[in-house]
Amino acid sequence: MEEQLTYSKLLDNLYSHLPKRTVRSERFEVPFADVLVVGTKTTIKNFDTICAYIRRQPAEVSKYLSKELAVPAVFEGVRLVLQGKFSARSVNDRIQTYVKNAVLCKQCGKPDTNIVESERSFRILECEACGARIPLRV
Repeated sequence: MEEQLTYSKLLDNLYSHLPKRTVRSERFEVPFADVLVVGTKTTIKNFDTICAYIRRQPAEVSKYLSKELAVPAVFEGVRLVLQGKFSARSVNDRIQTYVKNAVLCKQCGKPDTNIVESERSFRILECEACGARIPLRV
């Protein structure tokens, strides 16, 4: 009988030292791009905020947008200037596609990922939540 009490006390002690479980019910939603079209240039005014939220380097995201929209892009401080006329919907659709392909984990769907370079110069999307490692094709 003493063994069970000791085991029970040890178990309670162990559980008291574990971190409390946190249940997050918030949903991951990327902020909408604040797009301004002036002449033949499109400016994304909150580009740095979007990059910080999805935890990606602005240079990487701007390179993706430049390829997808087939125009040169210049990163100016906190904003991105695209050399062409694009609607807010078009820009936001491209950002959402980037998030789906290069930010969200394919296994668990969480945004807690990092891009890691492998030894053969392959880029791998590594999930901090579930540990999945998926080759990146962006």
